[in-house]
Amino acid sequence: MVDKEKPNNRKKQAIETKKKIYESAEQLFGKYGFDNVSVDSIVEIAGVSKGAFYVHFNSKDSLIAELIADYVDKLDFDYKSYFESFPDSTTASDILISLAGKIADIIAFTIGYDHIKIIYKANITKTINTDAALDYNRELYKIFSNIISRGIEQGEFKTDIAVDTITRHCIISLRGITYEWCIRYPEFNLKDYVQEHFEMLLTGIKKQ
Repeated sequence: MVDKEKPNNRKKQAIETKKKIYESAEQLFGKYGFDNVSVDSIVEIAGVSKGAFYVHFNSKDSLIAELIADYVDKLDFDYKSYFESFPDSTTASDILISLAGKIADIIAFTIGYDHIKIIYKANITKTINTDAALDYNRELYKIFSNIISRGIEQGEFKTDIAVDTITRHCIISLRGITYEWCIRYPEFNLKDYVQEHFEMLLTGIKKQ
């Protein structure tokens, strides 16, 4: 008779080992940045062997990419829940302004200045795969697209600009204003500037 308990125990141990590595890396990256953390320091904090690390991750960069992807998924789930909390009667304009403010708050107070700097550096240097954050198919893009589509269907927004074009400009503007926040921190109120910009953006897409 095959002993099923041993394979199950090994599977549980593997899951626990990966979790330790993941959580230790998350803690160290958040404190010191991607460049200043080695695989050796991760496994030391996790209390596992270096060999165990490479069983679960091909490299430090692949671990970082997984961390970013998971974090993006979590944020987008929160944004989607926020978007879905609005009554059907809410105008697309009000949702757009409110969501932009929500995103600014999360960037400033949940993710934080130090973490945003790390992510922006990774985006610019291309040393780490940050496709999860930049992908035009990510959930956040779909949320903005849904808002713009709602505004067009309700007759609130113009129809002569493609939904995808407006959606991309929403995201691009968020990134640009966040970059400005990074270089002028802490004398720059991210939420105020984001919502002011989206108010101006709305003047260009609203029907007169």
